[in-house]
Amino acid sequence: MHNVVLQVMPTNCDTHSGLDGRIELLKFADGTAIGRSDGACNSRPTSDPKQLRILELRYGTIRAQALSPRESLAFIEQLLGET
Repeated sequence: MHNVVLQVMPTNCDTHSGLDGRIELLKFADGTAIGRSDGACNSRPTSDPKQLRILELRYGTIRAQALSPRESLAFIEQLLGET
């Protein structure tokens, strides 16, 4: 799928912004957004701009700490070759 990008979090990354649980962010064409996280916002959906910004920053940090999409693909292919 062209709109999906996989990135693998290395197992040697002891601490990262995703340890609190999943992050869900939905942005709509009209500019509104809603988000939630297992570890933030009391796990409830929020449209508060400050809380959404925190979720966006956490998501960005997770992506920065993860392997790049190309490295992730190579890692997955290597694992598949070992099974």
